[in-house]
Amino acid sequence: MIDGFEGCGLKITATNTVFADGVAGADVMVIGEAPGADEDRQGKPFVGVSGQLLDRMLASIGLSRTESVYITNILPWRPPGNRQPTPQEIATCIPFVERHIELAAPKVLMFAGGTSAKSLMGRKEGITRLRGTWMDWPQPNAGGAIPALATYHPAYLLRSPGQKSSAWKDLLSLRRRLDEVVKNG
Repeated sequence: MIDGFEGCGLKITATNTVFADGVAGADVMVIGEAPGADEDRQGKPFVGVSGQLLDRMLASIGLSRTESVYITNILPWRPPGNRQPTPQEIATCIPFVERHIELAAPKVLMFAGGTSAKSLMGRKEGITRLRGTWMDWPQPNAGGAIPALATYHPAYLLRSPGQKSSAWKDLLSLRRRLDEVVKNG
């Protein structure tokens, strides 16, 4: 379990390990960047203002963390001052995230923000180029691939409300792909 892992210095400064929230085994898995202050206090991902927006976004396409979505982050510990995670911190935690995805076995992945999309897809482009494009996340240990869609992080949308229309298009695309994947088994 990640609680016993001592190889990431962020664990020392964090209040809680923020592992996941939602429905284990859900068809949709949302992966963000790292916990913020509210998440660190409560021990759950996406519970602050941006989490409330994420919940409304998911509800707009008939999904919810209490019934149909599983949520986690690239990092399980809050970087001090909500700073950007370092490449080393990400590299240290990625194997845990990859295994987490494999165990959760979602039918579709949604990357909330550029950090999770770039880290898990091994891409260099920023979120404005990655968002809205379907990719296949290759399962490193299980074989096969999971369809993955990057979109803007809710925190970014709170700062840049003009981008909400792009995020809405992404959500509609997610809903269509999910319905297609579930229908075709």
